[in-house]
Amino acid sequence: MFKGFIFDLDGTVYKGDHLIPGADEVIGLLKERGLRVVYLTNKPLETRGDYAGKLTRLGIPTAAEEVINSSSAMVDYLKKRAPGARLFVIGETPFLDELKEAGFVLTEEAEKIEYVIAAFDRTFDYRKLNIGFQAIRRGAHFVATNPDRTCPVAEGEIPDCAAVIAALEATTGKRVEAIVGKPSPLIIEAALKQMGGLPAAECLLIGDRLETDILLGREAGLATALVLTGVTDEATLRSSACRPDFVLGSIRCLKGIL
Repeated sequence: MFKGFIFDLDGTVYKGDHLIPGADEVIGLLKERGLRVVYLTNKPLETRGDYAGKLTRLGIPTAAEEVINSSSAMVDYLKKRAPGARLFVIGETPFLDELKEAGFVLTEEAEKIEYVIAAFDRTFDYRKLNIGFQAIRRGAHFVATNPDRTCPVAEGEIPDCAAVIAALEATTGKRVEAIVGKPSPLIIEAALKQMGGLPAAECLLIGDRLETDILLGREAGLATALVLTGVTDEATLRSSACRPDFVLGSIRCLKGIL
């Protein structure tokens, strides 16, 4: 039925450091059948290689190029629009290192900053907020990796990038200019390219968020499957206008629609 499968990670394939039961079995079955598999995550906390390593440790052998994350999407976005630009990044070390390796200059001098980048940052503090505030007030561009309000973890949920975006928007009065992660078409283009250019209509996107995963799939012309192991529960689904093609208790249930 489908030739390509695009999986969200957090809340879909694993939660924290724990694989969701059946994920390894289902993904292994897809690969045995010669079907294409790509992982798509809005988390910029680690590199593509780090996420591939985590999946491999959890029992799903994965190569770095099979993972597309919002930090790699941001690198591509900036390379096309402002190669070598001076950036201030509200983010964590792996993301900063990735941008430096791509030839960008990181600075905290507000008058020199050309782009302020908001990302999921568990070290976000007033100092970072003020630098971003001062730079945007001086005319710096304001972009972000992802719009997620929360991130699912083993203990529940924690604040995500939307908190950083909201703080900068509230203080500067400026709206974020671009968000490159889900549901942006920029990140799904990268995923489809990684799958050898498969048509969107031949792919299924599986995720746990209506406002990012399912919306992205619908707008890009993919079939979508919502899993109920992450942030979306049945009550939220019933009240939403964003409807997936399939609703699954967990990734394990994907076998029923193959």
